[in-house]
Amino acid sequence: MPVEDSRLSGFFRLSVEERRDIVRKLASLDDNQALAWASTGELSEDSADRMIENVIGTMSLPVGVATNFIVDGKEYIIPFCIEESSVVAAASNIAKRCRSTGGFFSNSDEPIMIGQIQILEIENFDDAIESINRSKQELVDKCNSLPSRMIALGGGCKDIITRVIETKIGKMLIVHLHVDCRDAMGANAVNTMSELIAPDLEKLTKGRVALKILSNLADLRLSRITAKFPPEEMVKSGNREDGLLVIDRIIEAFHFAVSDPYRAATHNKGIMNAISPVGIACGQDWRAIEAGCHAYAAIKSENYTSMSDWYKDEDGNLVGNIELPMAVGTVGGASKVHPAARANLALLGVESATELGNIMAAAGLAQNLGAMRALATEGIQQGHMKLHARNMAVSAGAEGEEIEIVATKLRNFDGPRTQSLAEKILADLRNQS
Repeated sequence: MPVEDSRLSGFFRLSVEERRDIVRKLASLDDNQALAWASTGELSEDSADRMIENVIGTMSLPVGVATNFIVDGKEYIIPFCIEESSVVAAASNIAKRCRSTGGFFSNSDEPIMIGQIQILEIENFDDAIESINRSKQELVDKCNSLPSRMIALGGGCKDIITRVIETKIGKMLIVHLHVDCRDAMGANAVNTMSELIAPDLEKLTKGRVALKILSNLADLRLSRITAKFPPEEMVKSGNREDGLLVIDRIIEAFHFAVSDPYRAATHNKGIMNAISPVGIACGQDWRAIEAGCHAYAAIKSENYTSMSDWYKDEDGNLVGNIELPMAVGTVGGASKVHPAARANLALLGVESATELGNIMAAAGLAQNLGAMRALATEGIQQGHMKLHARNMAVSAGAEGEEIEIVATKLRNFDGPRTQSLAEKILADLRNQS
């Protein structure tokens, strides 16, 4: 069930066990769900062996929760599965800065996925397309003849369209199936339908069907998120003029990403720093989501460009928008097999795949602003290294109480914080001992 309030003051000061207990109570989770977080071996070898081939073991990553999120009027505590420090903190920090304006708001498409069927060796493309169009309803009906809960719930094949593409080996006819996948990601259903009607398409076109496969560019299944950040919320002091200056610098950083693919790649990696970890935490095919988001950023403009859009409105507020394909599901796949994924979905309390996609896109927008704000003010290393200091201490060889001592000295160091510095601090500490 949804949480009543995602603001958790002083949460980072608590022990792991205390945090887990608070979140479990807030989301009304049972002991088994909380146990899935508590055990580093939450995925049994039997379960792992059923999921992929040649299993030799499992590997754990940290699961943290981003706080302060409001999406469409609902409070969310969002699980992130990620190894990189500062990401969860940055997203939580930015989500807090738009609470006064209502948080994040969504506008999403129906959950339509695309199946592609490649047809070659066609003599007359006009005749082939006309034959498909004449038989479109029969083809749709055949797709929807499959026994499927998705179809029973109102999903299924909704349309069939044709495209002719030019390639170095000649023209190809590409048939697209538009499939409403409801709360499933949809890969299995789309692939099954594509394979089912392939023989019919060969007869209709007098061509040869080659590939029959889902497209991960789900540009008919977009999540759109917007949020507004007052100038006063952009600086610690709450000073409006300082906030307006920070907003101007953020917009400068944004336009750098819009115009330069080299910057856009890193800018968008920051967005995916939130979207992919939430996807992993919730048992989603995060590689498919990554592919779709980057492809969409490549086709929306002449060049690969920013996934987000930022501007200053007439009142001086910073307004952020993001529009991305969100091919996610809350039924089937790892979201139902992996105990921790089930617990994380229960923590979110989502009621549909669309809702999950909106939450992920909102997290991406927040993380994007967190990175740009850091770059435009103190620089990315200043804030990142404060949170990364413990990792550096461990990498230097610190153990037990040494870890926090070395990390604190790193944080307080006035200058570049490097791994060599961490090693020197540890060596000095041990020499003193």
